[in-house]
Amino acid sequence: MSTLASADGSTIAYEIDGTGPAVILVDGAMCFRDAGPMRPIAAALRDRLTVVLYDRRGRGDSEDRLADPTARADAVAREIEDIAALVDAAGGSATLFGMSSGGALALAATAALGPDRIPRTAVYEPPYLPDPMLSSATAYTSELGAALAADDRASAVELFLRRVGVPDAGIEGMRRSPGWESTLALAPTLAYDDAAMGDSRIPDDLLQAISVPVLGLAGEQSPGFLRFGAEGVAAAAQDGEFAIVAGQTHDVSGEAVAPHLIHFVAG
Repeated sequence: MSTLASADGSTIAYEIDGTGPAVILVDGAMCFRDAGPMRPIAAALRDRLTVVLYDRRGRGDSEDRLADPTARADAVAREIEDIAALVDAAGGSATLFGMSSGGALALAATAALGPDRIPRTAVYEPPYLPDPMLSSATAYTSELGAALAADDRASAVELFLRRVGVPDAGIEGMRRSPGWESTLALAPTLAYDDAAMGDSRIPDDLLQAISVPVLGLAGEQSPGFLRFGAEGVAAAAQDGEFAIVAGQTHDVSGEAVAPHLIHFVAG
C-alpha cells in the first residue's frame, strides 16, 4: 500500500499494479479496496492494464479532512481532487472506471479534469433513475441528511440498505454481526455518493461537456432501472457506447467485466 496527500491534506491510500495503460477504479457506496468488487476486478485487469486501486476518502485506510460531510458541493470537489492526485501518481493520465454511484463521481471527475488527464471513462450501472422514480431519491437525500446531521449513523446506514433492497431481516442480521461498527464508520461517506448522484437524473449537460469516449455497462440479469442508467449515460455522451455484460447482476464479477474494460482501454 502507498499513500498520497490530496489537495486538502487528506491522506489517500492506494495500490498500483499491472502493465499497460492506467485505469483508476472508483468504488460505489460503502465499498473500498477490501470490501467490495474492485479487488477481484483489479486482479482480472492487471495482466493488460496498470490498475490503481484506492480507498475513497473516509473509507478503509484513507483519511477525510472535510469539515462538513453534508456539504454536497464540497464533497464532490474534494473527491475529484483525490482522483486528480491519483492520476498524477499513475503518470499524468488514466482512464476511470466507476461502479454504481462511483460511476457518477467518475463522470464528474472526467468533466472537471479534462481529456488530457482522463482520456476515457467507463461506468457500471450508475443508478440514475427514470422520472417516475425520482421522488424516492429526493426523499432519501432529505432523510439521509437529517440522520447524518443528528450523527445517527445507524439510521443513515439502514436508509441506504433499504434503498438498495436489503430486507429488514437482512438489516437486523447485519446489526448483530461483528462488522456492524465498521459499517457505521462508513456512514458519513453515504452523503458523498448521494452528492455525486445529484438529483439522480441522467446528467445530460455534464455528459455533453465530456469529449472523451464513455462506456456504459450493465449486467444482463440486473433490474431494468440499472440498465436505464448505463444506457442513458452512453446515449447522452458525445462519444458514448453501451454494452451488456453477459450473465451478470449489479454484483459483477471481475472475470466478466474485464474483457469489456480491456477492449475499451487498451483496444
